[in-house]
Amino acid sequence: MSVLTDARSIQQRETRFALTAFSAVVIPVGGNPLGVALTPDGTRAYVANRSSNAVDVIDTATNTVIATIATGAGPTLVAIAPDGAHVYVSVADDALLSVIDTTSNTVTASVAVGAGATGVSVTPDGAHVYVANQNASTVSVIDTATNTVIATIAVGDGPTGVTVTPDGAHVYVGNLASNTVSVIGTATNTVTATIAGLNGPAVVGITPDGARGYVSNDGSDTVAVIDIATNTITGTIVVGGQPRFVAVSQNGAHVYVADYASNTVSVIDTATNTLAGNLSTGQGPTGVAATPDDSRLYVTNTDAGTVSVIPLTLIPNEGSSAGGATVTINGHNLANASAVHFGTASATILTNTATSITVVSPAGTGAVPVTVTTPGGTGFLGDYIYFPAPQVNDVSPTDGPSDGGNTAIITGFNLAGAISASFGPNRATIQSATDTQLTVTVASAQNPGSVPVTVTTPGGTAAGPYYTYWPQPTITNVTPNTASTSGGTPVTLTGTDLATTQQVTFENVPADFSVISDTQITAVAPQQSPGQNIIISVTTAGGSNSWNSFTYQDNASI
Repeated sequence: MSVLTDARSIQQRETRFALTAFSAVVIPVGGNPLGVALTPDGTRAYVANRSSNAVDVIDTATNTVIATIATGAGPTLVAIAPDGAHVYVSVADDALLSVIDTTSNTVTASVAVGAGATGVSVTPDGAHVYVANQNASTVSVIDTATNTVIATIAVGDGPTGVTVTPDGAHVYVGNLASNTVSVIGTATNTVTATIAGLNGPAVVGITPDGARGYVSNDGSDTVAVIDIATNTITGTIVVGGQPRFVAVSQNGAHVYVADYASNTVSVIDTATNTLAGNLSTGQGPTGVAATPDDSRLYVTNTDAGTVSVIPLTLIPNEGSSAGGATVTINGHNLANASAVHFGTASATILTNTATSITVVSPAGTGAVPVTVTTPGGTGFLGDYIYFPAPQVNDVSPTDGPSDGGNTAIITGFNLAGAISASFGPNRATIQSATDTQLTVTVASAQNPGSVPVTVTTPGGTAAGPYYTYWPQPTITNVTPNTASTSGGTPVTLTGTDLATTQQVTFENVPADFSVISDTQITAVAPQQSPGQNIIISVTTAGGSNSWNSFTYQDNASI
């Protein structure tokens, strides 16, 4: 925790109601940090660094690494016992669960589990640990008194995250490869329900009252809401790109989702199940954990080798220069606030309690201090960052196959910090971003046609030119099905969606061709060696297809 010491924080300490403002901090850790967990008292954070084969221990008072603990190969995720005495680390490459004593910060036991150990969760009584074995499609149950496996449970394909419910009665397992969540009853250690209809579910975050689960769908950039009582999906929330791990605030008011491809944490308001805003992180955020007092987030930035410490006084902490965003201000002694300022501009107060104020942000530029004035004085709550509105001017190429996967470049202005880029309803994967250019992987489309290209940044959403998705071609017949090895034989190909044909090849040799219609092409067979089952390939704007029942014969044989 880094307390501000500038003029604003001095002013803050002079008021009769003390508000503590935290500055954003970035902590260097080991290579490829993934999981992060905080001790129950919030004084330590444990970070699993997969490529360093070690766990870093962070002192949250100073936000510095105070110990590094060697583990087996590939430490992945972390869970901490309710009494804070032990840390449990899944070690994927060695198929182990490492047990760390928090007093000595040493590994005191290594338990053999299934291949690809990933998710890990401890029961509320601390008696058992559940470990998802991603490569084995199983969950191991460990008795913490003896550090032995007492059960192995078959679940869906690619189990990734495991979460024990607050009452300890069930375990929810996100099966990334089979697009399901398995529900395990802890009384019998058997699967009692399977929830389908998901898209790359990574982990389930469960509210403190045990009423709802929030599942990150890595494949669709969404979070699904599960009614725990009925194990049914009741809603879907669009978040950032490639959502990974999920944390629920201690008070149950918010869900925090690490969006790996967007370099953000999406904040979901659980009262409305809507996106409340985004918080910027480092490169490739994966793991996320909230402090017990809900004042800060610890987020692992996998691609940067760092941990971001994000204050939760402002949600969101960034927005459009035009203003108009709904911002929640969290703190203490906020009752009867008479004014909220973003820099020198006044915000409109919507709601006000002792611990939270909701306002509409005024227009502004740059990073400005947010202050709250009550009868007790004026306090600084953090900085709010304004972003200019984005502009999208061009996309190249302007068309491509319906199954996506091709690279496109979007150009414009104010594109840095882009949260998402979409081709119609289809969310693209952002590869890189500058102020004037985004490089993206185009997403697949359910239907061909022209769709607008849009980019969303903290400054807003901008629509640009249209991009056309073309359908995959088919070849249904080739006449004749035989040609001379010397070439020159006219061949007619019939099929569908052939109007945008770009190339025709006979066993990888390009042929001259003419497009007759959307269902017919004529080509001149090039010179080839004798052979059967020659592959004729047609490439269009929508992709490629082939025909493999063609024969080349010597002239004398024809």
